[in-house]
Amino acid sequence: MESILAAAITGVLTLIGVLASNSKSRAITEMKIEQLSEHVQKHNQVIERVFVLERRADLAERDIEELRRRSDD
Repeated sequence: MESILAAAITGVLTLIGVLASNSKSRAITEMKIEQLSEHVQKHNQVIERVFVLERRADLAERDIEELRRRSDD
């Protein structure tokens, strides 16, 4: 009888430990996902800005070429 009681107590304590550990691990994972989401959002903003700058640079190059052609004529 004592061994069954000891096994039950050990099982309950083990379950409590596993649940506590899982909860902490889950909180850390959620925090890391939040941080990564913020980094991805910043990265996407930079990519969008670079795209706009590249488009503006292309337009500026076309304007320069057109001005050169006009000045050559």
